[in-house]
Amino acid sequence: MQVTARRYRARVTSSAPRGRRLAVLSVGFALTATFAPFAQSPAPANDALPASATSTALRINGKQVLAISLDGFNVNVLKRIGPRGTPNLHRLFRTSASTKNARTQIEMTVTLPNHTSQVTGRPIDVANDGHGVTWNTHLPRRTIQSHGAGPIESIFTSVHGAGRTTALFATEQKFSLWKRSWPNAVNRSTIVQDGDHAVTLAARRDLLRRNRAFTFVHLGAMDEAGHAHGWMSPRYKRAARLVDAQLGILLKTIRDHRRLHDVRIVLTADHGGKAGARDHSNVAEYANYRIPFLIWGPGVDRGDLYSMNPTYADPGTAQVGFNGDPQPIRNGDLANVSASLLGISAVPGSLWGQDLSLTWHD
Repeated sequence: MQVTARRYRARVTSSAPRGRRLAVLSVGFALTATFAPFAQSPAPANDALPASATSTALRINGKQVLAISLDGFNVNVLKRIGPRGTPNLHRLFRTSASTKNARTQIEMTVTLPNHTSQVTGRPIDVANDGHGVTWNTHLPRRTIQSHGAGPIESIFTSVHGAGRTTALFATEQKFSLWKRSWPNAVNRSTIVQDGDHAVTLAARRDLLRRNRAFTFVHLGAMDEAGHAHGWMSPRYKRAARLVDAQLGILLKTIRDHRRLHDVRIVLTADHGGKAGARDHSNVAEYANYRIPFLIWGPGVDRGDLYSMNPTYADPGTAQVGFNGDPQPIRNGDLANVSASLLGISAVPGSLWGQDLSLTWHD
């Protein structure tokens, strides 16, 4: 039986050990050279800081996190296609701290609610101290705050408060919710409906021109193909190859430009999808709530995230509720993993990983 997030929060606040750290996931395109984390290099000059910037901004100067979410990513597609079809994803998993058995949010397995959990570190339902985003459509006049969830903060607002800038690149118009909800903290927002390649190129240009602390990239081709043709269909596999190619573009950009050699990637997904199905809303379906979580970059050890984090537990095939102890790694850990990688405090009001304990080291 599920208990509330308030009860879960009280337990982790009182009993979780300190020192663990969290992480975020990312995506890309085919690379021909050997792919491995890069040595750290000196950081360039920071973007202009606001007059109110604190000493925290100086501590995170130059650090960069690239968070990537692969919409509708069923990790079994990697076996179906193999390393020739998705070479970048295979290399990322091989050279990172990762798991292919993380979890979505407990309440829903749909896109906008789960993505909002990724950047806020909160559950979905307001009754569980969640962000309150239960809709999954583009509502151009709505914000998170106007919907009655209160002053919900995010990794965008945390980075902004530390004097650095952020960017959002997404392939669905409904992500404009974030820019409306945090207008001063989402400094750059580019949304191209169903435009994975266009979004990737826009993100690439921004990475080269700006020293953002946090960049979020959403790639939606697999979700589109799953809804239209079924998860694991030939079209879905083709979409997985397309997404892998975009990953390659971003990874090659990082590899080829010394200024980006300190970028850390956090990669995850909002939900999966059952083979043959064209919907993923059933919260009791393993293929829907099973997702990956990956942290890659300089200073990140290679290996299994659960082995590195004994206070988290691999859930097997179960979807663990709020009363589960220990908890699995969730896509909602992305916000505070990013904060931990940047050396700033946890997102205010967050639940998942709010003790900054998820580590990427053996």
